[in-house]
Amino acid sequence: MYVYRPKLLLKVFFVLGLFALASQPAVASPSNKWRIEVSEGANSHGELIFYLSPESGDPIEIRVEIDNGTSENKVARKIHDAFQRALPGEAYNVEVDDGEDVLVKKRSKGEKFDLTLAKSSVKNVRIHIEKE
Repeated sequence: MYVYRPKLLLKVFFVLGLFALASQPAVASPSNKWRIEVSEGANSHGELIFYLSPESGDPIEIRVEIDNGTSENKVARKIHDAFQRALPGEAYNVEVDDGEDVLVKKRSKGEKFDLTLAKSSVKNVRIHIEKE
């Protein structure tokens, strides 16, 4: 026999509501310039997958293959090279800064964008992305 317990039911709905709020996607916050900071060298072979999402366009997937033993500065250079190949040059500028950072900037024909690291299967390499 089921006993109706309104307080228990309210607690269940409250917890479900918290889960629903926690699972909401992050609000996009486009910028005209992003910095990718690379820390440490690679202790395994793997891949970094970035998404550059223009305000009014489809996201651009950028895959970066990293070999075991790749140094911090060479990881940054590989990220730079992959972004250069994947992005239209008239819309975005990509450069290496201080050896271990990569700057991605919109040009006059580009538009503000979001930048995220979707996946990293490279051990020991830490990636931090921030707006400039």
